[in-house]
Amino acid sequence: MGDAPAKMPYRPGAPPHPAPAGPDKGGNGARRADTAYPGAHAYAALDLGTNNCRLLIARPQGSGFAVIDAFSRIVRLGEGLAASGRLSDAAIERTIAALRVCSDKLRRRNVTLSRSVATEACRRAVNGPAFIARALAETGLHLDIISAEEEARLAVLGCHSLIEPGEDPALVFDIGGGSTELVLVDTARPTPVVLDWHSAPWGVVSLTEQAGGGEGPEGRAAAYARMRALVADSMAGFASRLPRGVHAPRLLGTSGTVTTLGSVHLGLDHYDRAVVDGLIVPAPAMRRISADLSRMSIEERARLPCIGTERADLVVAGCAILETIMDLWPAERVGIADRGIREGILRRLMGAPRPANIR
Repeated sequence: MGDAPAKMPYRPGAPPHPAPAGPDKGGNGARRADTAYPGAHAYAALDLGTNNCRLLIARPQGSGFAVIDAFSRIVRLGEGLAASGRLSDAAIERTIAALRVCSDKLRRRNVTLSRSVATEACRRAVNGPAFIARALAETGLHLDIISAEEEARLAVLGCHSLIEPGEDPALVFDIGGGSTELVLVDTARPTPVVLDWHSAPWGVVSLTEQAGGGEGPEGRAAAYARMRALVADSMAGFASRLPRGVHAPRLLGTSGTVTTLGSVHLGLDHYDRAVVDGLIVPAPAMRRISADLSRMSIEERARLPCIGTERADLVVAGCAILETIMDLWPAERVGIADRGIREGILRRLMGAPRPANIR
């Protein structure tokens, strides 16, 4: 966690791993899916965050890739971590169950090269390494606990193509469950150059547990103000380093927070990635939605179709983080990406030499 200077050297993370070994449980259906992409290897990327477990399986296609399978489940691995410093038994059981689903998908899709990463919850938990060992023993998945630096870089690699055109630096942010990564990038080259970055120790789970709650209009307003203050304080050093006098600041967010708010902005009755990924929303509209949600009760938020019961208690913390980011980088619009770490991993895997033991 913390800052890094401009022109920070890249430190490569752990190498990718072969997919988990074991019998193919997919039967003829898995083989038919495999033959739909003849001659191409399947790659997989798994991102285990503080709140979500998300998997993508893809094959190279042209200059990019085609997704052939995906999985996402809210596991709340970091639930209670702020108070105890440990991953709870219940959170571990939920997460192991999700990882078993992912491992089975890797086998059924005949994945030959994969990388699975764990982020803030496992970085902070004293029993994070023990959880990683258990996940390997029970699912065959090698989870690499990556640094905040690599997490930020992977997110940028996965979503930078959605940054609006422009000459000034752009700010890319990823609001997670346990932390928020901010990356200032120069987009003059095909692959953005990182100018500066910061990891704040607040995500939707950690911030909700620390400062959320509040009954009635006054209680909810006070909780929202507490969250805004905590986030602003954690980002103050980064904010002081941001360039001044930027003519047209650009802002791109990747996370469940921004995709959810984008869905609310569009008035969708169910989430639709095709219309949310790449959406650009005026900043005042995002602020208005954030303010409205912060004043609602959990029950009122849960009735909104694209929030529901799973996100109703966490979305306000995401709004507080988003508004603080818009304060320090006052762009006129907010770009929304439903892509990030997993896509960044896939791009790295598809550009890397294949391990010698992979046929």
